[in-house]
Amino acid sequence: MPNPRQIAFLALREVHRRGAFADAALDRAFSNSQLNDLDRRLVTELVYGSVRRMRSIDFIIDKLATKKSSQQPPELRTILHLGLYQLEYLNQIPPSAAVNTTVQLAKENGFSGLSSFVNGLLRQYIRLTDNDLNPLTFTNYKSTVERLGILHSFPEWLVKLWIEQIGETETEQLCEWFNQSPTIDLRINPLKSSIAQIEAAFKSQNISVSRIPHLPQALRLNGTIGAIQNLPGYSEGWWTIQDSSAQLVTHLLGPQPGETIIDACAAPGGKTTHSAELMQDEGTIYACDKTASRLKKLKENADRLQMKSIKIHTGDSRHFPEFVNLADRVLLDAPCSGLGTLHRRADARWRHTPENIQQQSQLQSELLANAATFVKPGGVLVYATCTIHPLENETVIRSFLDSNPNWQIEPPTIDLPVQPSPEGWVKVWPHRHQMDGFFMMRLKQLKKE
Repeated sequence: MPNPRQIAFLALREVHRRGAFADAALDRAFSNSQLNDLDRRLVTELVYGSVRRMRSIDFIIDKLATKKSSQQPPELRTILHLGLYQLEYLNQIPPSAAVNTTVQLAKENGFSGLSSFVNGLLRQYIRLTDNDLNPLTFTNYKSTVERLGILHSFPEWLVKLWIEQIGETETEQLCEWFNQSPTIDLRINPLKSSIAQIEAAFKSQNISVSRIPHLPQALRLNGTIGAIQNLPGYSEGWWTIQDSSAQLVTHLLGPQPGETIIDACAAPGGKTTHSAELMQDEGTIYACDKTASRLKKLKENADRLQMKSIKIHTGDSRHFPEFVNLADRVLLDAPCSGLGTLHRRADARWRHTPENIQQQSQLQSELLANAATFVKPGGVLVYATCTIHPLENETVIRSFLDSNPNWQIEPPTIDLPVQPSPEGWVKVWPHRHQMDGFFMMRLKQLKKE
């Protein structure tokens, strides 16, 4: 029978040793094992949780062990991460089970000689927490930035950035939000079904869903749901998975039947198919992306939803002269750091630096300048990212407007669950709005006199 903790260890080893993305390592681990749903959920929790809480767990090791976490053999450090994650964050696992299974992991993976060290460190941690002496909370930190960074497991540059924008109290709320397991939202396909029909279908299978204000196609799944493909209406194309924030973007774009739309960075296609739904699948949508494999997924999803208006266009949207002045509306859902979706991407907080954010910002500016040429005079362009970093959002927009006086911000005229800024853009803060962090704004090209 497969051992879920061993499978979690193998996935984490791939993350730490080879720099694999956590979700990809997890997919490979699952493909090589036969686990029931309960064990799959445990492995997922252990892998994502251990990666997400890496800084906090390393801090505990640094406090309790003679050698710092960075000096431990890498695979032993991974085993300690698994044990301490269970003890600190998984209340449903008895401490004795967490200790015994972690010691067994050490023995089975070449650390028999250090199994007593593993046992001693974990039991020392239990004694401390039993006496309200948890190192995470019973420490005098040098600063608020250090405290929040260690306690909630984030790099300090990111904590500092958030404090500058929203203050210490809200930064802590944001950190807590990003450490929760993500919710799953659906977007119903009104061309094939209705929200009432899908609610009834889910209810018949004892699956709880709730509606989301101001989003007429959105349903949020509540509780454990199992495999997505097995949910009612999936194969019939009644709905697709898309977070509420992402659904807001296409409503802001406002596609109309018969129009020509260009989705400049379309894959994996959530907003492309949403545009087709809002257009009643009448008109033309050019779905562009430079990665053919991601466009293949877009096509599969469009086929499942039975969309006819979408035309696939492979390549870098900075090099499409054939699109100049072609579109009524253009969507640039720009590649970004994803810093608004850190709860979904366990390792993203450790992969980004201020330097690569600067590089992203440059790419986004180039994409925006080119996407603007696709718009007919009087047409509309929506710029969106799933990041909350000003360099990728406000800075890009201000720079574009400074260089393009024939464009202006067009504040939203639709009801939104998020209040637009005085400038007219929409910034979704996850802890305030209970959805992914996003930035979006609508730009209009002035007609020439």
